[in-house]
Amino acid sequence: MNFPEPTGPRVLDAAQTAALLPYPELACELHALLLDDAVQVPARLVQALSGGGSLFVMPALDGRVAITKLITFTPANAGTGRATIQGDVVVFDVASGERRLLLDGPTVTARRTAAVSLLAAQQLAPNPRGPLLIVGAGVQGRAHLEAFAAGLGVREFVIASRSSASARALASHATALGLRASVIPDPNTALADCPLVATCTPASGVVLYGRPRSDAFLAAVGAFMPAMVELAPALCRHFATMGTIVVDTADAAHEAGDLLQAGLDVPAFATLRGMLHRAPSTPDAARGPVLFKSCGWAGWDLAAARLASR
Repeated sequence: MNFPEPTGPRVLDAAQTAALLPYPELACELHALLLDDAVQVPARLVQALSGGGSLFVMPALDGRVAITKLITFTPANAGTGRATIQGDVVVFDVASGERRLLLDGPTVTARRTAAVSLLAAQQLAPNPRGPLLIVGAGVQGRAHLEAFAAGLGVREFVIASRSSASARALASHATALGLRASVIPDPNTALADCPLVATCTPASGVVLYGRPRSDAFLAAVGAFMPAMVELAPALCRHFATMGTIVVDTADAAHEAGDLLQAGLDVPAFATLRGMLHRAPSTPDAARGPVLFKSCGWAGWDLAAARLASR
């Protein structure tokens, strides 16, 4: 008797997931998703775990694809052989209910986060040429280097990290890609020379407090919970009074640790979706230095799943 072949989702490892998510195309998919009225993103569940970790359950869907991202965030793994973010993104076909893909969760998280910063820079950066100052030389530091090189054509990078070994490794990676990179001990000393900045740290304390250039664009991605912080409160207030603050989604109102700890009225700030919906005739949306605060959203994972599914 012949039995049917077992079927199931295509399971992709980190390298296979990354190959389906090139940064320029992912940024375009993120843009398209923000203009798609069929997208639905319920509130994510964040469950505290013993030992200081968290479990994130993040669903999202459109008319064709539904996803759930299941990941753990374990800060205690930093500096060990274990990743701080682990898990998967399960991709379903809406019409049939079938599981189609199982994507590597940390890879999706790294690439979609950097691609969101790239999209924001493409739309909002007063001076997108670089150099790009990267603060934090871990997974997100590497992803932002690759994303800004591929999507904005940035060729020069300045890297600062509490781990000099990690900073040198990221600089070597940049060199291998044909880019220029230098390592500095204090990122605040480079703000005068870098119109692009990305803070990609574990957000366990303030790393940036200096004054940015008047044409600066800063993507702050490390602090995605209220108790986390990368930017000094005075620096956040400087952006609020002298420039522009844009948040990735309205969820930042209760997640953006940097802004909340600065005592700012986070719901009053524009979202990336709102900026993309502005009419072309609208006067300059961003004046002075621009701070883009990114906290994460399952919609970004849905965009990655839509791209990977094609």
